[in-house]
Amino acid sequence: MGNYNTIQGGKGYVKRSKRKKLAIDDSLNKQVPTHDGIKSVMADNLCNFSTNSDLCICMVTWNMNGRVSYEDLVELFGNNRGFDLLVVGLQEVPSKDLARLLQDALVDTHELLGVATMQSLQLYVFGTKNSYMFVEEMKVDKHGVGGCGGMRRRKKGAVAISINYKGLKLVFITCHLSAHARNVEERNSQCRHISHSLFSKYCNNPYTTPAHITVWLGDLNYRLQGINTHPARNLIHRNLHKLLRSKDQLLQEAESGQIFNGYCEGKLAFKPTYKYNIGSSNYDTSYKVRVPAWTDRILFKIEDPNKITANLHCYESVDDIYSSDHKPVRAHLCLKVHK
Repeated sequence: MGNYNTIQGGKGYVKRSKRKKLAIDDSLNKQVPTHDGIKSVMADNLCNFSTNSDLCICMVTWNMNGRVSYEDLVELFGNNRGFDLLVVGLQEVPSKDLARLLQDALVDTHELLGVATMQSLQLYVFGTKNSYMFVEEMKVDKHGVGGCGGMRRRKKGAVAISINYKGLKLVFITCHLSAHARNVEERNSQCRHISHSLFSKYCNNPYTTPAHITVWLGDLNYRLQGINTHPARNLIHRNLHKLLRSKDQLLQEAESGQIFNGYCEGKLAFKPTYKYNIGSSNYDTSYKVRVPAWTDRILFKIEDPNKITANLHCYESVDDIYSSDHKPVRAHLCLKVHK
């Protein structure tokens, strides 16, 4: 796995029942390294792509719940189209020509460079017109689920695209992991499997050379741990930070060294993106009254921070889209290469 093994639990990591920030491996009498987990990065909220950057990227993830309209896509990408790259990771995509809708929404500024699809899981990369990039594609299909929730084409797993741009190698992965709060270990295992399948040095694929930046965006499906829906909803309005730091499964699992060690994420200053009543911004009022959660995330990792500076200009949910039970999440990231 080369430089990508930090996403995995690793041979020396302690089991869940015996986790510690620093543990002793009795068999080797060596200390197990501490885990950095996911670093929270403050976005400057300028949402204004810098002309001093070498590459500016807009990244979007959205679980569409089988519905989409042209108007939704226009809202999704916003009015500021000054980015060099647009990366769109979609889950539960409806069975229509979505690529055509995306191209129509971006026709004035960007063109399609690459697509990776696996039924309802889809990843698109757009570049400014007349840009020159070499796009490679790879699929990971190890967690298929059929007939779930009335959608025959719903799929769990991941797809990825690698891009070489002016000497920069970027890998984008969109995934849809297993649902339900109780399935934490299953999601962890899926992350590790996807990472191994993409980055294993034993595989003959374009991802064996370390990327300068790796981005995961998707419905990771990590939930809030050990809290019921009404206390969670009260904290959303009263103390969002406390709810996030003490209950979010993704941050907990990363901190314990199970997944995404060394990755960065923008500070979650927006409300949980799941689960909403379709057609509104009200959380689930069905008989299930699901606990809200930040299921939809965008994580990134810079291979060598001394060579590349990454400035996060925004990390936000798009609350004015109502067609799904998920709110889309959008991030703007600009890269500067130090020569």
